[in-house]
Amino acid sequence: MRAIDTTYIDGSFVAVSGTERLDIVNPATETSIGTLRLGSRRDARRAIDAASRAQASFSRTTKRKRLDLLRALAAAVLRRSSDIRDATIAEYGAPLGRARWISQYASDCFTLTAEVLTDYEFSRRIGDATVLMEPVGVSALFAPWNAAAGTICSKLASALAAGCACVVKPSEFAGLQAHIVAEAIHDAGLPAGLVNFVNGRGQEVGDELARHPRIARVSFTGSTPTGKVIAGSAVESMKRVSLSLSGKAPAIILDDADLAVAVPLALRAGLQNNGQACIAATRILVPVRKIDEVKAIARSAIDTLKVGLPTAPDTELGPLASRAQFERVQRFIAGGIKQGATLVAGGPGRPDGFDCGYFVRPTIFGDVSRDMEISREEIFGPVISIVCYRDEDDAIELANDTDYGLFAYVWSGDPARAQRMARELRAGEVLINRIAPELRAPFGGVKQSGLGREFGVYGLESFLEPKSIVEGP
Repeated sequence: MRAIDTTYIDGSFVAVSGTERLDIVNPATETSIGTLRLGSRRDARRAIDAASRAQASFSRTTKRKRLDLLRALAAAVLRRSSDIRDATIAEYGAPLGRARWISQYASDCFTLTAEVLTDYEFSRRIGDATVLMEPVGVSALFAPWNAAAGTICSKLASALAAGCACVVKPSEFAGLQAHIVAEAIHDAGLPAGLVNFVNGRGQEVGDELARHPRIARVSFTGSTPTGKVIAGSAVESMKRVSLSLSGKAPAIILDDADLAVAVPLALRAGLQNNGQACIAATRILVPVRKIDEVKAIARSAIDTLKVGLPTAPDTELGPLASRAQFERVQRFIAGGIKQGATLVAGGPGRPDGFDCGYFVRPTIFGDVSRDMEISREEIFGPVISIVCYRDEDDAIELANDTDYGLFAYVWSGDPARAQRMARELRAGEVLINRIAPELRAPFGGVKQSGLGREFGVYGLESFLEPKSIVEGP
């Protein structure tokens, strides 16, 4: 049992002023493994004060200084990779393989951003103007409970490379993961106040960060409804805002694709992170004349999928993160059946052999129409809909018929054909014949999936403001 009663502000771990405590529950066993004392609005203001003091000098640091800082952070986070891995498993239920990736990625964020910063020019000549790219100022970074360590480090890397002091607001359901990351950051020896953490409720801590006039920039990752609240609060002081929100990604399998390869990969894209991923391919679009073959391959692939304890090396699908998530996903499965979709695999309840833990049977629905809830809503669990299309134009229309536009996937034996389709899809990123994104490319969505971009040079520039200086003769 670990009791987390402190938060990281102004270079030290200090007692939080809030009184509410949350149990940290292992989702595989439903047992308490610790407690988290939540911060308050007062703690958020203390963190903003500290970041504001650090901002004045940090904004004037050289590129060399920031590169040294990023490399120190990469090394410090890497030293804690096993702790991040174990916390991700225990608190979140990520399978061992996924948890290892997250812990490595958390360190890699700083290394990748250092690559971008090395060649970035903060001053450029445009006509008669000198354009300076200046740090926007103190930034509030909101990280979700799924893959918390990676999201925190990705946002931090871009903000620090740009010269912005930060206040990190992790999800209150990722307290253990966030605390370990804060410890690693402290060990890197950063100037006091440069990075601060306040873990608390969105209605209090989140609201303070979104409204406070000395926060110049908000970077939020989470659900679309919460993102809209954040953006509405931030506009009062005209903060710069980026939002990485919900998704309902289509995976289009064209008629010339190798189904034996494409279908299992599409399922993996939909079930990644135990299905709790905004980029999950939860709608698989297939030619109507190949539906029976697709169903047979999908059913066989699910039958061989290893659902188990996240600590086991061969586990591919672990539990959902919380009881609330478990119950939410069960409601969607029941709703899909009630609305007339056909179960290809899975269904309600836990998998065989599990009488506790937030484990869900990986579920595939067929005969799904576009008006069904399972086809339109982000479920955030291992539930996939197979949707039939008549021809290529119909596939594009179905894929784009969603409120969201974060990711899309295309499988085809003809690269040129796949490229043409990718250009027609309304999504921030399209992956062709693969499920691993390019971490140097811009990440973000269109429509209800968000505003702005993260990663690489686009992530760096989201924390910068251009200033034009034009001299007369």
